[in-house]
Parts: sequence; structure tokens; C-alpha cells
Amino acid sequence: MQATSSNTIGELNALLRGELAATETYQQALAKVGDQAGADDLRKIHAEHREAANQLRQYVHHFGGQPDQSSSVWGTFAKTVEGAAKLFGKSAALKALKEGEELGVSAYENALQHDDLPAECKWLINSQLLPQTKTHITSLDRLMQKV
Repeated sequence: MQATSSNTIGELNALLRGELAATETYQQALAKVGDQAGADDLRKIHAEHREAANQLRQYVHHFGGQPDQSSSVWGTFAKTVEGAAKLFGKSAALKALKEGEELGVSAYENALQHDDLPAECKWLINSQLLPQTKTHITSLDRLMQKV
């Protein structure tokens, strides 16, 4: 285990909370879409968010921290957005999911600006988490065109 600043652990936990919120939101969306068109895409994105959360948990542990267990305020926001989207249909739900992904891109890009974030964390964000989140936006755009 490598000891590091509480800023690093705090930043990693903030990213983890975002991934937990995304996981919760996609679970809600999947409960509504069942086997409709696009459900496989949403399942894949959900699985990728779950894996990203697991990776971030491992990094928090690696740097000597305790991973957050809930999405906190982000989860409440995600539930509110998704609940409102359910009232207005699939198109609005997909738009809400896309907005969540855009928040994720911003969070990852902001994390990369922190000079004290260790290189291995920046590598994970640059090589996997950020490109994956951008791919989610492309997938959701494609799904919205079909609605």
C-alpha cells in the first residue's frame, strides 16, 4: 500500500461516487427498458461503469484510503434526473443519461488538471476511463437517433 495525500484519495473517491451514481442510474434505466431496442447497449455501459467503480475502489485502497460506499449527493441527483426522465419517455431518459456521461467527462478532465494526482491515476483516466465515457456519449447519441 502506498501512502499519499488526502487530496488524491478525495479526488479518487469523488470519481468513484460519480461512477456509483452512473451505475445506479443505468440500473434504473435498464429496469424500465427490459429487452427493448438499445437495452444491450445500456447493459454494456452499465457493466463498464461498474468495472470503473471497482477500479477506482482499488486505487483508493492502493493509496491508503477507504473507498466511499455510496454515490451520496450524486446518487440523489441521478435518481431525480432519471425519475423525471421516466415521466417524459425514452428519449428524455437517454438525454438524461447522456448528460450524466457529460458530467463524467468533465469530472475526469478536471481530475487530470490536478498536479498532485499520481501519474498512475492519470494514466487510468487517460487510457481507459475518459475514452470509455466519451464512447458512452457516442452510443447514447446513436440510440437517441433511433427513438
